Amino acid sequence: MAAGLRAEAMDGTALARLVERVAATQDRAAFGALFDHFAPRVRGFLIRRGLPQAQADELAQETLLAIWRRAGSYDVAKSAVSTWVYTIARNLHIDQYRKLVRAGRVDLTDPSLRPGEAPAADELYARGQDVSAVTEALATLPNDQRRVLELAFMEGLSHSEIALKIALPLGTVKSRIRLAMDKLKLGLGGLQ
Repeated sequence: MAAGLRAEAMDGTALARLVERVAATQDRAAFGALFDHFAPRVRGFLIRRGLPQAQADELAQETLLAIWRRAGSYDVAKSAVSTWVYTIARNLHIDQYRKLVRAGRVDLTDPSLRPGEAPAADELYARGQDVSAVTEALATLPNDQRRVLELAFMEGLSHSEIALKIALPLGTVKSRIRLAMDKLKLGLGGLQ
């Protein structure tokens, strides 16, 4: 780990400093911390994009290698480190797909490659109503419960990563998440 920083406990500023250290001096410890932080997240991102696990592992490694090579091109004024990293991963995925298409190894008639049907207007309206209801229900939660939910579901952190990030015991984090989810279920009773 880089200079005592735990990858799970780093915020955007700490991540930017690590990228700057990699760019300036090819600091291996800083890169190790970036790797520990982003490797599992990028892999999960690629799997959610539909890649098989082996292919996601390969592209995640290519993404981290690109971070090492391109650290000097990162501009903190333009984006967060996470945005920069996920953009690299996305672009590598697109490049890989294009190579497969050019090589003729992708069946363009495969139904899984076609976009889904556009939802009907009433379904879009219902989704908007659901989002509004969830937003209102979240606003009713105590700050400590809302914060752990945001970290878990919006930032994709595990319970142990949340505990490290906000310096709470793991059991407290789990309890807050469970309480918050129970309150949301009660508040959103009609949503399925």
